[in-house]
Amino acid sequence: MNNPAHFIFGIFGNATALFLFLAPVITFKRVIRNKSTEQFSGIPYVMTLLNCLLSAWYGLPMMSKDNLLVSTINGTGAVIEAIYVFIFLIFAPRKERLKILSLFAAVMAIFSTVALVSLLALRGQARKLFCGFAATIFSIIMYASPLSIMRMVIKTKSVEFMPFFLSLFAFLCGTSWFVYGLLGRDPFVAVPNGFGCGLGAVQLILYAIYRGGEGPPSDEKIKDGTAMVEKQKLDVEKGTV
Repeated sequence: MNNPAHFIFGIFGNATALFLFLAPVITFKRVIRNKSTEQFSGIPYVMTLLNCLLSAWYGLPMMSKDNLLVSTINGTGAVIEAIYVFIFLIFAPRKERLKILSLFAAVMAIFSTVALVSLLALRGQARKLFCGFAATIFSIIMYASPLSIMRMVIKTKSVEFMPFFLSLFAFLCGTSWFVYGLLGRDPFVAVPNGFGCGLGAVQLILYAIYRGGEGPPSDEKIKDGTAMVEKQKLDVEKGTV
C-alpha cells in the first residue's frame, strides 16, 4: 500500500474485528453449557455471516484495489460466524431454529446471486460499484441487527443479553474500518463502518446506564419465590411463626 496509515489502520481493523468475531465465544459457552439459547438472538450472527461473505468478496483484487486486508479478516469471520450459526441451530427452540434456518438460506442465496452477477455480468468499475453497494447495504443491516437487543435492554433495564465485549469491539472495529475507509477514499468501507461506530457507541452508553439492572425475574427465581411463600403459609398454619 502507498499510504502507511491506511495499512496500519487495516491491521488494527483486522485485530479488532477478530476480537469482535471471537467475543461471542463466552455467550456460546453458556448456550452449550445450558443446552439452550435462552433469550439470545441468532439474527446478528446470520447477518454478520452475510456481511463477512460480501465484504470478503468486495475486498478481492479482482473487485477492488488495495483492500486485501478487508478480505483476509472477513474470510476468517465468515468461518467463525458459520460455526456460531451451526451451534445456535442445534440448541435453539424449534420455532427459533426454523426462523434462523430460513434466514441462513436467504443469506446464502443473496451472496450467491451477488457473486455470480459480479463475475458473469459485470466488469471493471461497474463490478466494483455493484459489489460495493451490496456490501455496504448488508454491513449497515449487520450493524443494525443488535437494535432488537438494545430495545430489550431499555425495556428490561438489564444488559444480561447484550454482552459488553461484543459492544466494545463493535465500536472499536467500526471506528478502525471507518478511518481505513476515509484514508483509502473508499465510501463502501467508510460509510457502513461509520454507522457501526455510532451504534457501537450507543450500545456502550446503554451498558453504562443499565449495567446494574437485574432485569425481569427468571423462571428459577420465580420458582424459589413461590416455594418460599408456600413454606411461609405452612409455617403459619402450623403456628411456628
